[in-house]
Amino acid sequence: MIHPSYTELMEVINGANEEDDTPVVNSRYSLVLATSKRARQIIAGSQPLIKKSRGKKPLSIAVQEVYESKVHILPQDAELPEEEAAAEVFTAEETAAEEVTE
Repeated sequence: MIHPSYTELMEVINGANEEDDTPVVNSRYSLVLATSKRARQIIAGSQPLIKKSRGKKPLSIAVQEVYESKVHILPQDAELPEEEAAAEVFTAEETAAEEVTE
């Protein structure tokens, strides 16, 4: 069995959304898009945010970062604050748009 599972990841992501009860990620597809975007950021040179990332594949690092709440997935309608513009925070909408255009 893969750890963490899809359901565990979705609970972590949706549990971090304290503002309202609307789920940030409501499908496996959204979760896969979000973690793949973070993996591409790591491949492009972004520093991993977890310890012991040496020797791990970028997707494994991305999944672990999401599971440990090191990166956050914002709801589609969320506005990104200025101070977080350079941080490793992205919206599910951005992820879906990139997949469609590629």
